[in-house]
Amino acid sequence: MPERPQLHFPSPYLLPTARLAAARLVPMTDGAKIAAFAYVPDTFARAADAGLDDAAQMPDPVLMLHGNGEEHGIFGQVIDAVCTSGRPVVAVDSRAQGKSTRGTAELTYELMADDALVALAALGFGKAHLLGFSDGAIEALIIARDHPEIVLSLLSIGANLSPDGVDDSFQMEQAAQSLLAWADFWEKGDGSRRDVDPALVRPTPAEARTTAELLHMMVVHPHIDPAGLAAIACPTTVMAGEFDEIKREETDLIHASIPGSRLVIVPGAGHVLPKEAPQEVARVALETVGRA
Repeated sequence: MPERPQLHFPSPYLLPTARLAAARLVPMTDGAKIAAFAYVPDTFARAADAGLDDAAQMPDPVLMLHGNGEEHGIFGQVIDAVCTSGRPVVAVDSRAQGKSTRGTAELTYELMADDALVALAALGFGKAHLLGFSDGAIEALIIARDHPEIVLSLLSIGANLSPDGVDDSFQMEQAAQSLLAWADFWEKGDGSRRDVDPALVRPTPAEARTTAELLHMMVVHPHIDPAGLAAIACPTTVMAGEFDEIKREETDLIHASIPGSRLVIVPGAGHVLPKEAPQEVARVALETVGRA
């Protein structure tokens, strides 16, 4: 029997407590439904009660994009800090993750970036400050590069421009193969002959296959030309942990490729800064927004 694989980072995190003004499943053309959430400051209590009716009267939001295999709640403390500052937050669960569904299109970062923009518009916002972590930071770089008319500022945390930018110790393909072996065991292998309903196994074969697909995406994507990042003109901060799984030279390349960007390296921290150093992420996010 294969070793039980882990689907998510095991350490817990605090979910947002800010006012939730809207939570919608936004349909995409390929059948996916993207879960989009709007959190608002207490000063916009009426919006929280009436479904963003006065969204046009609010400051532009911070659009938060999470990492692979996660959901938007990983930004819980950062969402609360931004809302406390008086600014709303739009957060999405990327497709096939959290409360969002898979759809039929090939999984790419460009596709997920487009999902985020559709979700932002569906909640009534035309522009946003971007905060992306890991996979979400890759999506944020793509959005800032390709849609400068929408992006007011950018905080990129733990991004990479190609699969080679990830440290070799992060065994993504091996993890994907482990998940597929687990799914095969319960669907087609010895496990399928046991008195076990696969829907009751954790992770289920379907969950294992979806997570394997998400991990494989990191093996073959992204492919971002650093020269193209010169098109990013908004105030930008590039952030990473001192012991990040993203190679330091990759973080430095992103910083050097974006004109006028600032570089913040968090001492003693690893890759998952929204959990390891949420207060520092919130501080840098608000400072970056303030530069706009």
